[in-house]
Amino acid sequence: MIVVTGAAGFIGSCLISRLNQDNYNFIIAVDDFSNDRKNKNLEGKKIKEKVERKLFFDWLANHHEEVEFIFHLGARTDTTEFNKAIFDELNVEYSQNMWKACVQYHIPLVYASSAATYGLGELGYDDNEATISQLKPLNPYGDSKNDFDIWALAQPKKPFFFAGLKFFNVYGPNEYHKDRMASVIMHAYKQISNTGKMKLFRSHNPNFKDGEQMRDFVYVKDVVEVCMFLMHHRQHSGIYNLGSGKARTFLDLVKNTFKAMHLPDDISFVDTPEDIRDKYQYFTEANMQKLINIGYKVPFHSLEEGVQDYVSNYLAKNVYY
Repeated sequence: MIVVTGAAGFIGSCLISRLNQDNYNFIIAVDDFSNDRKNKNLEGKKIKEKVERKLFFDWLANHHEEVEFIFHLGARTDTTEFNKAIFDELNVEYSQNMWKACVQYHIPLVYASSAATYGLGELGYDDNEATISQLKPLNPYGDSKNDFDIWALAQPKKPFFFAGLKFFNVYGPNEYHKDRMASVIMHAYKQISNTGKMKLFRSHNPNFKDGEQMRDFVYVKDVVEVCMFLMHHRQHSGIYNLGSGKARTFLDLVKNTFKAMHLPDDISFVDTPEDIRDKYQYFTEANMQKLINIGYKVPFHSLEEGVQDYVSNYLAKNVYY
């Protein structure tokens, strides 16, 4: 059996779909299943059992001998939430308990970290474990992910294989429930569908023109492909970047969305909301060499390819992956 936490969420549900493609059907789906909008992500997928998040460790105590692998993707991911206690409980303490269980029961573990740990990128975007304790995230979410990375690396007892994945700006199907935290592509598709226009955040940094803020956008199908690789190649534990390796502008993103919708560009700019303005990353780009060095060779979707597939095959048809 393979455990996926955050199973009803964006990346977790896409991973289950990818596992099913390779006939991994004994999936233990772990989540808070009270959100009906999220639960639609699991419709039609082959799952052995759903386990409520709060009951999982009791379940694992009774079934650990049957568990082959754990993907711990569940987390509170709202970067606009500033209640540290919520992140301590869900992102740090729960992950620590997961780690300890994997050590105790000898289960390999892949868990979700985040590029939010890099903050403004003062130290660059290299997944060098020696500098993780020096990173300065911009919000409690990023702090929680970095706190766990630091804690994990300091542990004298580790799972026999583990990988922490620093997800950059992931986009793609199954993020329909994410509202404000959904990708800019999804917001663009909705705005363009409703108005024929798209409003982007204005730059408040003199080093970047409006719309030329740059992020490493990575398609969710590439993310789950890396997860599959790590499940099958368990030789090199560590913390890895997971982005496309190529920063692109928000203008690139939106223009490709218009193109995929067969509509002419109509882009304007609005001020970035004040509650996130001083926490805003103007540039991110994953150094992907570490993953390549352990043998990952599958090419990533270009932004053009990813947006085209997402818009044409999912958003336009309102279907799930």
